[in-house]
Amino acid sequence: MTTPGDVRSRRVGFLGPPGTFTEEALLGEPDLAAGELVPFRSMPDVLAAAATGDVDLGFVALENSIEGTVRQVLDGLIFEYDLLIRHEVVLSVRQNLLAPPGMALADVRRVSSFPDAAAQCRRFLAEQLPGAEIVAATSTAEAARQLAGSPPDGTAAVGTALAAKLYDLDVLAESIEDHSDNRTRFVVVAPPGTGIPAPTGHDKSTIVCFQRQDQPGSLHGILGQFTARDINLTKLESRPTKHSLGDYCFIIDLEGHIDDEVVADCLRDLHAHLRNLKFLGSYPAAGDHGPAIRRDAEAAWRAADSWVSGLRARVERPAR
Repeated sequence: MTTPGDVRSRRVGFLGPPGTFTEEALLGEPDLAAGELVPFRSMPDVLAAAATGDVDLGFVALENSIEGTVRQVLDGLIFEYDLLIRHEVVLSVRQNLLAPPGMALADVRRVSSFPDAAAQCRRFLAEQLPGAEIVAATSTAEAARQLAGSPPDGTAAVGTALAAKLYDLDVLAESIEDHSDNRTRFVVVAPPGTGIPAPTGHDKSTIVCFQRQDQPGSLHGILGQFTARDINLTKLESRPTKHSLGDYCFIIDLEGHIDDEVVADCLRDLHAHLRNLKFLGSYPAAGDHGPAIRRDAEAAWRAADSWVSGLRARVERPAR
């Protein structure tokens, strides 16, 4: 990943305190981890800091494979701030039950965690701790940090193995998430003035479509623009516009980059026919095979460019 400026002097905001899954994902990205990491109490705070320039980049969770979209982040990107997504990171999430040293599973009467994290562990909590009170915390790491202080008797937390090490806690149970393929998608956001990352050949773009009016076939008309151009959509979601009951916008992730002519042509048509079209970014797509796909795309483009150049060199030019 590349972003403007000296990576060592760049300030990167994330959901704190230290020990969150957000920090774990962030530390796995060398270009981001090399900067100054600034923890915030909430993800909306991270977005606000990126929008005002208090940090150079924000790093936030956008969706989870079990619980779906992180609505406070998505709504912030749609309705509150003009930020661009520059990069995405996908992290395999392993939830753990943490407790102060010496506590046993049978002693747990209360479980504290970030609501989305606790929701990812519904089955374990229902089967192993059916009588436990579930208490909301601002983050998994904050729940763990509170255990390191003077928590009420019988309190445990759902959080990261990293948090257990940072706050000297015991891991009472590992990998307690309901589904083994539990993954969270994080995005790097920045003010739009920082520019759009160059295409890599394995990119994704995110847009928000606002209809002129609610009428039969309006969503079909939007989707038809992508079908006609053979553009694959990787996500389609609706959110209320906050204006009136039944008024929804559509958030779309699509394969490709705004610099691709076919994508640009599609967005041009959508912009002309919709009430509003908000562009949230074109950026390198995450995935285990991303680097190989990008290398193959670059090699294919070079071969195609060489082929076209060879043909154009054979064009007979009129004498001057």
